[in-house]
Amino acid sequence: MLKDLMNEMHSWNGQLGGYAVYCGIAVGLLLLMSGLRQVLGRKGRSAATRSRRMRMIAQGRNGTERLAILKPTQQRTGWQRIPVAGELPQILRQADVPLSPGLFWLGCCVLTVLMSVAAAGYAGLRQGIVIGVIGGFGVPFALLLSQQRKKMDKLMHQLPDALEMLARGLKVGHPLNNSIGIAAREMPDPAGTELGIIYDQVTYGDDLPDAVQEFADRTGLEDAQYLAASISIQHGTGSDLSVMLETLSRVIRGRIALRRKVHALASEGRLTAWMLSALPLVIFATVSVLTPDYYAGVAEDPLFRPMMGGIAVLTVLNALMLRKLVNFRI
Repeated sequence: MLKDLMNEMHSWNGQLGGYAVYCGIAVGLLLLMSGLRQVLGRKGRSAATRSRRMRMIAQGRNGTERLAILKPTQQRTGWQRIPVAGELPQILRQADVPLSPGLFWLGCCVLTVLMSVAAAGYAGLRQGIVIGVIGGFGVPFALLLSQQRKKMDKLMHQLPDALEMLARGLKVGHPLNNSIGIAAREMPDPAGTELGIIYDQVTYGDDLPDAVQEFADRTGLEDAQYLAASISIQHGTGSDLSVMLETLSRVIRGRIALRRKVHALASEGRLTAWMLSALPLVIFATVSVLTPDYYAGVAEDPLFRPMMGGIAVLTVLNALMLRKLVNFRI
């Protein structure tokens, strides 16, 4: 009996040793993966902090070439005067999408044709064309606007840090143009590239107030307009620019905090608006799937299409009005 007990204890020790080895291997793999992730993440972050302008400098581009690529032309001719299409070059640039407007429209047309042909085999020619137009033009343009909004929001949140960096440079004795150049090298995109454009413009002969005003017009940010007005006033009166930049930085931070607070307080209203806007579509889809004859049985009636069109228009108007009620401009 004692011998059996000893044999059982030896088997338990062997099992525990095997478990310990497996646990050690698992812990080692976990540490290895964590270390690789930190190393690769550090490289990715260091690469991401280099702005587009700094990459162009590393490629050997001179100031004229950098301005020609990074600074869009302001003159509009022909189709560029169309309200939506005319804004496309600026939207592409603000979204940091390396495509020309012609290539973007060409891609949308090709995608529309492909989706229309694919959808026509299942839903018919008319429905296929509608699906193709929505998927080929509507979806890419919506994604482009979303990317533009993200980039401009990121620039707006970077602006207070950039202003504080400029103020510190002025306090230690650097000229404003040199402070802008230092901030352009240190700040990540999109602030680094935008400040670099201002620095290149001033270096090649533009006045600083004009360069900052073009930056404000190029980005369309209200806070950038405040910065342009402040530098223009300082350029004409000679006031203490460092104090003004610090004050403007605090004001912008306060505006951002207020926007976030209002956004959080209005979250319940936005959720309600989304639910009320999506409810008619959900009801229509559910009834169509569960009871196909509910709408198909009256589809041949002459009043069916006008009624459905009126319902669609009212649904869209309801969504737009609800969106207007729950979105606040701060």
